Amino acid sequence: MCNYGGLGRGDGNIGRRRDRADRRVPAGTPWVASAALAPNRIEERELNTDQSRGQAPRIVSRGEWLAARIALLAGEKELTAMKDRLAAERRRLPWVRVDKDYVFDGPSGAVTLSQLFDGRSQLFIKHFMLGPGQTQHCVGCSLEVDHLAGIRVHLEHHDLSYAVVARAPIQEIEQLRKKMGWDFTWVSSFANDFNLDFNVSFTDAQLAAGRGFYNFREVSPGMADLSGDSVFVKDGAGQVYHTYSTYGRGGEQFLGAYAYLDVTPKGRAENGPHRSLADWARPHNLYGRGGTVEGTGRYHAEGCSCAAHGTRAEVS
Repeated sequence: MCNYGGLGRGDGNIGRRRDRADRRVPAGTPWVASAALAPNRIEERELNTDQSRGQAPRIVSRGEWLAARIALLAGEKELTAMKDRLAAERRRLPWVRVDKDYVFDGPSGAVTLSQLFDGRSQLFIKHFMLGPGQTQHCVGCSLEVDHLAGIRVHLEHHDLSYAVVARAPIQEIEQLRKKMGWDFTWVSSFANDFNLDFNVSFTDAQLAAGRGFYNFREVSPGMADLSGDSVFVKDGAGQVYHTYSTYGRGGEQFLGAYAYLDVTPKGRAENGPHRSLADWARPHNLYGRGGTVEGTGRYHAEGCSCAAHGTRAEVS
C-alpha cells in the first residue's frame, strides 16, 4: 500500500519503454511506499483520535450507552448501504482490452499475464513499490501483502487469483520474499513495460519534468516507483481485460488491520510527524528493532546515516 493512512499513488494505462540500465536506484535515493505510506492532507488523517489526544471519555449508564450506540448504528447502516452501491457501480465499470503480451520474470522462468490467472477467471495484482537496487522495502506495501496469509485460499476458491508485481529484478524480489516468509506469487516487470503502462513507475524524463500520470491525474511523481492495486478478468476465449485500479488511500480497503483499529477508542492513532501509517507500522520482522520510517514509507534501521531521512513526496 503506498499511501494507506498515507500509502502510495498512481494509475494509468499509457507508458513507454525506458532504458533499464538507467532505472537502477542508487543507494540513498528517496522513494515512497505503497499508496500506503506517503502522507495525505492532515485533515484527512485526523481519524478516531479523540482518546489519543487526551480528551476524556464520557462515562455513562448502560442505558445511555445503548441509546448512543443505536444512534451510531443508523450511520453505520447508511455507510454499509453506500458501500454496497459503490461496489455495484465498481462492478459495472467498462472493461479495457489488454492487447499487449506482457511477459514477467518469475522464480522458475518466464510467466505471462494470462498465466498469472492460474486457471481462474479473475486476477488481483498488487503493484508493490520495489525498484531495482532498492534495499529497504515499502512498509505500507508490506502490511498490505501480509494480509494474504490467511485469506488467499478463500480468494482462490472463489475464482480470484492473486499476484504481486514489482520492477525490481526477480533475484532481488526472491531475496526479499524469502526473508519475509511470503508464499504468494511475485513476479518482476523489470524486462517489460507493465509498470509504465499502468502508471506506477516513471521515466527519468518524467521525474525531471515533475510530471507523470498517477491516481487518475497529472502529478509530480517524486520517485520512480509508486503503489497501487489492479484487477483483471479473462474471458472464455482467453482474452484479458483490465477492469479496476485504485491508488493512494484507495488501497486502505485491502488493509484489514485498519478495520480493527477503527472500532477502538484510540483508532488509528496516526498522530506522529507523518499523520500516516508511517508513524507506527513496520515490516513484520522489524518491530522492536528500533529504526525509523520516512513519511514515504521507507524503513531505516537504527543508526542509518543515509541522506534520504525525512524525504517527503507529493501524494495528496
